[in-house]
Amino acid sequence: MRQFLTIATNAFMELIRQPVFLLLMTASVSFEIFLAVPYYFAFGDEPKLVKNSALAVMLLSGLLGAVLSASLSLAREIRGGTVLAVLSKPVGRAQFLLAKYLGLAAALAVLTYVNMIGVLIASRMAFDAYGKTDLGAIGIFGGAMALAYGLAGFSNFFLRRTFVSDAVLGMVGLTSLAAFIIFQFTRQMESLGTVATVDWRLVPAGILILFALWILAALAIACSTRLDAIPTLAICTAFFLIGLMSDYFFGQRAEAGEWWATALYTAIPNWQLFWLADALDMGKSTFQWGYVGEAFVYLVCYAGAALAVGTALFEERELS
Repeated sequence: MRQFLTIATNAFMELIRQPVFLLLMTASVSFEIFLAVPYYFAFGDEPKLVKNSALAVMLLSGLLGAVLSASLSLAREIRGGTVLAVLSKPVGRAQFLLAKYLGLAAALAVLTYVNMIGVLIASRMAFDAYGKTDLGAIGIFGGAMALAYGLAGFSNFFLRRTFVSDAVLGMVGLTSLAAFIIFQFTRQMESLGTVATVDWRLVPAGILILFALWILAALAIACSTRLDAIPTLAICTAFFLIGLMSDYFFGQRAEAGEWWATALYTAIPNWQLFWLADALDMGKSTFQWGYVGEAFVYLVCYAGAALAVGTALFEERELS
């Protein structure tokens, strides 16, 4: 168990030290905040548009982060021969692969957490045709991000610490503090006489997106046992696009009893199961946490199957 946790911790720290991870986190959360800035004139649906768009940014950034992180965590080490040094110790291949996945899942949880803060702040900043841009919230959040980068630069210059990982961890803490200050001490007028509030129903929606990213991470880890970053990205993107249309392509035929459609409907993850935004728009808010529990069971089953396939591929991989 100690070796397993050590490999997982090292994988997590290696991923958050990657400049692309910090760049992806900064770009995605900044764009989520930006979505609540312009005037849309969407006939009263501006807040819904902002929330749906911010959740979509969270999902797409997580997709890119899962594939790139899996390739950096596993495929590059296989190609560079680092895996041989680890496996020369009393560490099995299955243990090594599962530890890498745990580190990747933790890194994606950090990325999703910061993006979730951005989504919640964007839901609080969203306004209709009678409101205006919340410049105070933008200043507080922008100042928190600048302070995170500044503290990371200070620790790098004076303490010789890694800039990227300190910036990532600083963003986790300071964006949380910025969200607390924005929610408690600032006000945003949504319409005539109405004060905007945070849509906390987005929290279970964000957790479902994290579950989807963990499934994508399992698929990416399985692909990375044999492929490099670009082929892995292509395969995961194909799974993502086909899964979005799984109900249309295979759902009806599976209900009609066609065996091939049933097999494909089972093998390809249905990403619509993890998209709660449409249900929130229709006012369905009583089933969320029970549904999150059911989605977690789906996550465990599908990710377990993907990791089992990845373990089988990794066991047969020649590493010399």
